[in-house]
Amino acid sequence: MADHNTSSNDNKSSIMESKPLHPLHQIAETPTHKLLLKQWLKEEDLILNRLSLKETQIDSTRKEITNLYCLFFLFHSTALLLLFTAASHGHGPHLCKKSWIPSLCLLLFSLGFIWAIRYKTDVECHLEKMLEREKEDSKLLAKCVEELKRKGVEFDLLKEVDALRRAKSLRVESKPVRKWSGRDFVTLFFVTVSCSVLGLNRVILCS
Repeated sequence: MADHNTSSNDNKSSIMESKPLHPLHQIAETPTHKLLLKQWLKEEDLILNRLSLKETQIDSTRKEITNLYCLFFLFHSTALLLLFTAASHGHGPHLCKKSWIPSLCLLLFSLGFIWAIRYKTDVECHLEKMLEREKEDSKLLAKCVEELKRKGVEFDLLKEVDALRRAKSLRVESKPVRKWSGRDFVTLFFVTVSCSVLGLNRVILCS
């Protein structure tokens, strides 16, 4: 009877030994795979923090751009209103001769606003590209972590890490080159508005 129990226990132990370990157990027992998994999980947390920071920066930049839009139109509306009021109470020829003074001021302020808007839109575009890059890095890294957890010790470190690097390099090389963008049309729109305001300034003071 004792021999039967002993043989039964031996059979159970042999079955347990022959059963392959779970991939996560394999990783835990392999120093290189375990270290790589820790590094990748840590990198995922860092990428998530950078994503959150970039999204906050983009929202802040967009609010600043909106404020610049409002200030641009508010400034020109106020300037035209003041010029019209001055023209309605003044002498036409006298004001027309000095119309270059308000025109120059309007031009300088317009250029300043346009430069500020262009600069902020460039910052927004740069942050959006960085955010897109971080998202792509996060997807690639999550895919590698998933593969590592699924394969365990069968995960080829050199091959998979090299594939990750190639994917990043191909991602950078495949970026399209744009000749025109929305920022260019925004700049063109504000230049057109500024020129129109200068023309209205001449008409108001000399009519």
